[in-house]
Amino acid sequence: MAAGQEYHGRSQLVPEVHKALDNMKYEIASELGIPVYQGSEDYWGNISSRDCGRVGGTIVKRLIAMAEKEILNGKMPDKI
Repeated sequence: MAAGQEYHGRSQLVPEVHKALDNMKYEIASELGIPVYQGSEDYWGNISSRDCGRVGGTIVKRLIAMAEKEILNGKMPDKI
C-alpha cells in the first residue's frame, strides 16, 4: 500500500489472487503505454485518473471474459 493510503476493510474473496491481479494490472498499464512499473510500491500519484480508470476497466473486461470462457467450457463459478 502506498504511503498515505488507508485500508478501508475491503478484502478479496480469494486472498491468494492478489499477486496475479497485481501482475495483470502492470501488464495492462504497459500495454496501454502508462509509465508505471512493478516495484514502484503502487504509487500512481503522477498518473491521471483517466489512465487509472482505463487500467481498472480493462482488468474488469478481462476478468469477465475469463469467467465467460470458463462458463462456456462447462465450469460454473462457485457460489459466493
